[in-house]
Amino acid sequence: MVLALRDGGRIRIRPIVPEDRELIRWGFDHLSDESRYRRFMGLKRLSEHDLDYLTNIDYTNHFAWVAFAHDVQHEPGIGVARYVRDKTNPEEAEAAVAVLDEYHKRGIGTLLLEALAAVALENGIRRFVGYVLVDNTPMKDLLHTLGAKLATDSPGVERMTLELPQQLDELKGTPLYRVLRAVARGEAPPPSGPITLRPVAGDKR
Repeated sequence: MVLALRDGGRIRIRPIVPEDRELIRWGFDHLSDESRYRRFMGLKRLSEHDLDYLTNIDYTNHFAWVAFAHDVQHEPGIGVARYVRDKTNPEEAEAAVAVLDEYHKRGIGTLLLEALAAVALENGIRRFVGYVLVDNTPMKDLLHTLGAKLATDSPGVERMTLELPQQLDELKGTPLYRVLRAVARGEAPPPSGPITLRPVAGDKR
């Protein structure tokens, strides 16, 4: 499925599959040291066990979109957004987004998070939580823009809470929401033309 960005560029997204192991490894290795530290909190490399976990998902309790640069030759992978449902609280899921450094500040993080939320809502999830380093200003700015609440979790780390219905009431019922649900559930092929995602005021990610 091709989505149009506010700057006229386009990305293609689809659910992640087991065959994406090397794509995920490549993307992780091509994050800057700073982005890898901020997103993965110091993890140096992905193990085979990590890659199994990240690519073998059930699409209900654990879901992930992978994004590609549609306007670049060979469509390189540029980002991933995923949620994992809390086993003790089925209406809550830990969510995370990672975008390659050279594609920051184009609204891709917001787009992926909203696409992820559409699937989460369909699967009965009402709240995203996550963890962000206190010095990760770009991600914190994005989360504040989306209406997330941040609170201290541990030294140097803040816990994010985003109530999905409040943030995405406008998205529910739209053609984008219906297409995202159908594609994620394998009920419909992607549309042939790009879909324009409404911009979020102030977002630069």
